[in-house]
Amino acid sequence: MTTDSLRSGPGANGRTSRDRARLPVRAHLPACGAAAASGVPVLDVVVPVYNEEKDLRPCVLRLHDHLSRTFPYAFRITVADNASTDSTPAVAAALAAELRGVRYVRLEEKGRGRALRTVWSESDAPVLAYMDVDLSTDLNALLPLVAPLISGHSDLAIGSRLARSARVVRGSKREFISRAYNLILRSSLAAGFSDAQCGFKAVRSEVAERLLPMVEDSGWFFDTELLVLAERAGLRIHEVPVDWIDDPDSTVHIVRTATEDLKGVWRVGRALAVGALPLDRLARPFGDDPRDRALTGVERGLARQLVGFCVVGVLSTLFYLALYSLFRLGVGPQLANGGALLVSAVANTAANRRLTFGVRGRDGAVRHQAQGLVVFAIGLALTSGSLAALGAATGSPSHSTELAVLITANLAATVLRFLLLRAWVFPARACPEPDSEDVR
Repeated sequence: MTTDSLRSGPGANGRTSRDRARLPVRAHLPACGAAAASGVPVLDVVVPVYNEEKDLRPCVLRLHDHLSRTFPYAFRITVADNASTDSTPAVAAALAAELRGVRYVRLEEKGRGRALRTVWSESDAPVLAYMDVDLSTDLNALLPLVAPLISGHSDLAIGSRLARSARVVRGSKREFISRAYNLILRSSLAAGFSDAQCGFKAVRSEVAERLLPMVEDSGWFFDTELLVLAERAGLRIHEVPVDWIDDPDSTVHIVRTATEDLKGVWRVGRALAVGALPLDRLARPFGDDPRDRALTGVERGLARQLVGFCVVGVLSTLFYLALYSLFRLGVGPQLANGGALLVSAVANTAANRRLTFGVRGRDGAVRHQAQGLVVFAIGLALTSGSLAALGAATGSPSHSTELAVLITANLAATVLRFLLLRAWVFPARACPEPDSEDVR
């Protein structure tokens, strides 16, 4: 393998999923014989390094030997040099010349995330993985890590040092930091995975092709951002308990890394909160069984949407009543009702868009708000008509009577609002039938 033998990218092997609205259906990769005949490795393991002249050679030799003896598919090991200033480039080049299936890639800028993005984006292998150069993770976990990706069961896979059956040897300081960081992820970003920063991960290439452009970080937070976005998009993440021994010579700067990670948590959390990420591009068809895709006329997700709509509705109603009471201090009932409805309608549409109907990103947001205002106009007509009828009947109703009438009118408008949102504003998108290329 030569230093600059990178392919021109995923398009080199004929994939066109970048232009599709959805990811293709997951499929089992070809068996060993078929994969070998194609000349393309099934697995590309990236080892990012920076000034690792001491550990690089024994690491690669050990990894190459393990894969040669135990891995049933064609593989490649890519040493990604992050602008090393010692003799790491010479060691990596010698390994690439000596061992079949090893290549060396030089990057002129530092950053583990940058190295992974560069190599993964340009690799032709259908399964992409990476591990730290110190090989702290027992290599016996490598096949269990990538097997769910090869079989088509999962989209990403991670090694976990915090799983119940994992066996870990490391100092109390690193253990505390790791668990505290994952607690922050769970509480702030609702992360469901257990270990964001274990240097032992894999991803299917068609997922990486869509996911990598959304990941901004080029350093240590790269892993976390990748996993959070994948999980929020509904992709399946497989976790493997690992045996892991801490490297006492690790050069990772804990304080600086922790600071950058917290900045990343804030940035990603803010982007998710405002719907700034097009996570719908990572959607998979519902199920891989053709019988699932053949079903017609079956309403999916109705119960979940009803629950979400009710929760949003209750909060919106409380918000509306609070605004009405506030506006009523300075204006008449009709103006107070119209102003409260307008403000709460915008918030209601945005909340239902994201939480009830799962629409992410900014595409169509203006159109959705315009349609939501039409729904608002219907609610305004119902509630304003009720207030007008109340005023005509009683002359000067009490504030409590006004609120009671408004609640009744809003309940009547709620059913119609849900039907309009579901059928008109946020209609269910049909899953396209996969073509022969999708299920290759």
